[in-house]
Amino acid sequence: MYPKAEILFPPKLIPSLRDLRGPEWAKLVDHISALPETDPDALAFCLMMIELDGCLNCYAGSYKFMRGCALCARQTIAQYKGSDAELLRHFRRAREEIQAYLEGRGLPAIASLEEEPEVRAPIEPEPIADDEEEYEEDEELEEDE
Repeated sequence: MYPKAEILFPPKLIPSLRDLRGPEWAKLVDHISALPETDPDALAFCLMMIELDGCLNCYAGSYKFMRGCALCARQTIAQYKGSDAELLRHFRRAREEIQAYLEGRGLPAIASLEEEPEVRAPIEPEPIADDEEEYEEDEELEEDE
């Protein structure tokens, strides 16, 4: 019923992304495509694609799921608003995350989960003008007329 959809971006789709960007991107895809799926660079590429594609928010029945992983990934890369250099920075950051994990340094801290939530003071309502004085002034004006 639906195109083939995985839970997360599958490494087998990496070669299909080669010709969607410029030469720097193609060189990266060629390098990653030649590696086994368990290589840290291949894992980093998949992590980058999972983040860019929004795989963690995809679920059975969603529009993205119904379109399938191949089409979703191709569209994400083809329509990426940044430059190839920015995509390569995404890859390098993902590679650093994978390397940190493999070295036992754990996963990088997610700032929004580690920081104390900002506590804001309750919004104080603005004081209401003393309507009685204004009302009395209006009555005096009407009486004078």
